[in-house]
Amino acid sequence: MELSCNDSKQTINFLTSSYNDQIRPVLDAVDRLRQLKVTQEGIQLPTIVVVGDQSSGKSSVLESLAGISLPRGQGICTRVPLIMRLQDDPSLSSPLLHLEYKNKRVTASESTITVAVESATAEIAGVGKGISDTPLTLVVRKKGVPDLTMVDLPGITRVPVHGQPENIYEQIASIIMQYIKPAESIILNVLSASVDFPTCESIRMSQQVDGKGERTLAVVTKADKSPEGLLEKVAADDVNIGLGYVCVRNRIGSETYEEARVAEANLFETHPQLSGIDKSIVGIPVLAKKLMRIQAQSIAKYLPDIVKQINEKLSHNVSDLDAMPEQLVSVGDALRAFMQITSKTKEMLRKLLIRGEFDDFPIDKQMHGTARLSEMLNAYAKELPNDIPMNKKFFLMEEIELLEESRGIWLPNFLPRIAFLTLLQRKVKEVSSIPQDFVEKVWTYLEDLVLRALDEASENYPSLRACSRRAAQNLMEKMRERSIQNVKEIIEMEMFTDYTFNPDYMKMWTELMVPRQSFVEFVQNTYNPTKMIVKVVGEVDVAHLRGIRDVVVEQAFDMRMRLISYWKIVVLRLVDGLALHVSYAVKKLVDNELEAAISKEVIGGERMDVIEKMLEEPPATAVKRERLKKSIQLLKESKEVVAKILDRISLNGTD
Repeated sequence: MELSCNDSKQTINFLTSSYNDQIRPVLDAVDRLRQLKVTQEGIQLPTIVVVGDQSSGKSSVLESLAGISLPRGQGICTRVPLIMRLQDDPSLSSPLLHLEYKNKRVTASESTITVAVESATAEIAGVGKGISDTPLTLVVRKKGVPDLTMVDLPGITRVPVHGQPENIYEQIASIIMQYIKPAESIILNVLSASVDFPTCESIRMSQQVDGKGERTLAVVTKADKSPEGLLEKVAADDVNIGLGYVCVRNRIGSETYEEARVAEANLFETHPQLSGIDKSIVGIPVLAKKLMRIQAQSIAKYLPDIVKQINEKLSHNVSDLDAMPEQLVSVGDALRAFMQITSKTKEMLRKLLIRGEFDDFPIDKQMHGTARLSEMLNAYAKELPNDIPMNKKFFLMEEIELLEESRGIWLPNFLPRIAFLTLLQRKVKEVSSIPQDFVEKVWTYLEDLVLRALDEASENYPSLRACSRRAAQNLMEKMRERSIQNVKEIIEMEMFTDYTFNPDYMKMWTELMVPRQSFVEFVQNTYNPTKMIVKVVGEVDVAHLRGIRDVVVEQAFDMRMRLISYWKIVVLRLVDGLALHVSYAVKKLVDNELEAAISKEVIGGERMDVIEKMLEEPPATAVKRERLKKSIQLLKESKEVVAKILDRISLNGTD
């Protein structure tokens, strides 16, 4: 149901031109929307809200408009929002009155309505002087009353009296602001003629939400009690009352409402000070007509927007309900949902850990798996030393000691392999913790990512989530142990033997060995300085090498250059090997092992309790589903209510 600009203009013309004959159905429709509690969906309705300071005469104004008596007395008489629905019914010889609250409907007569209102108020707000924001609706069907719907709110008081809570002002202010803040609300501000208008608390509150007074109408009561200067007050308009003023006389004593209206008309006609006030702004009849006109204009203005809001809210709620997980009713449904969840998890992990796509988590960088694994691998590669640490002050002494201990009865110009292996084993052992720390970090990260992906896919099934997490954690622990064992084997292989087919080793060793002979000669020449620059190594001390046999120094130099050349191959293997291992382990995890582990845990045995528990919706999900269903039903009913009115407007408009 969409409303065009022409429809909107037609609505306005219809409501303003045919008020007397056609406004009742529209008011009924708005009241029906209010009864349906459409405001709880965030859809505001055009409402006349009656506010005023305590003892300002609010009750008298409402009594005069309705032609019935309402509770009066000292202190707060109106303790709950009182929605007054006045309906003119010329066929009635006596009024029909009823109250609606807490799903109850209570019929009353003119003589019993006061007691009925007080009783209903006590049931809502409790016995005493406390207040409540739960509304009470009073429907008055009577001959001659204006067709109006108004909300009367508790009178404003700053000082609590006996029996009132200490924060009574804050409570009342909160309720009032709740009703007058929406732009759709018309504020009927009741002011006593005896007070200075700018000092009224009700004026201060209305100015907070309607600073220009564009939707505020002021009713000045007790004009007969304080006539002095009233004309000047309403003419000056120091408080920005955009919809104007209406001055009235309160009913006195046992006067009938008819007698009170006659006395009111005579007062403003003959009183020396009040007769000067323009007759278009005095009297209850004037107030009634003005309120009906304002009400019609407000409904005409906001009805198109109400239609739009209902449509938008309904569409949004239907989409939300459709987006909720399917409500499972059988084990077959649960098994199908389980398979969908595992498939969703696998696809999510493929995107995050293999393909490098992260549209499921665009902002959460921690879930961008390929990027984070690459970061960890780069950090690991940088942590492994590219060069062999050495003591430059005692350059080659470690090698010389190993050569001495490896000496045997064989030709002296052969480099003992056991010496090189021992030196290699020492260096590999020094860095052996780095690869192990790397795989620990990788699997800690992978476990967190996998569990979050599982939680995302199974968020609506707590029993399945718990079971899946348990299976995933057990699997990740096994894969972690497998990786650690793999690292240990890699380290042990590097320590067991020395081998590479990489030509860079020989190429680099050959380049480094070029200055070998000159190095030995430099060392043995006692007239040379005690320090020299060695390629790759840098500046080193050589004084401690003088006096050591040439062949030993030459072999030590050779062994150091071999280790430097070979070490780069070792580091490369430690990085490449673990990179391949992690990539392959991730692929196995995503493609096969995770799904198999979860399936075995959930449906592998004879127990089906996890699947059966999937049929039980989480409380939060069940509550949300029920709330959306109720909201959709309410909005559909509201849409039908408004549609009937628009159809009526359309038909009358074409006539």
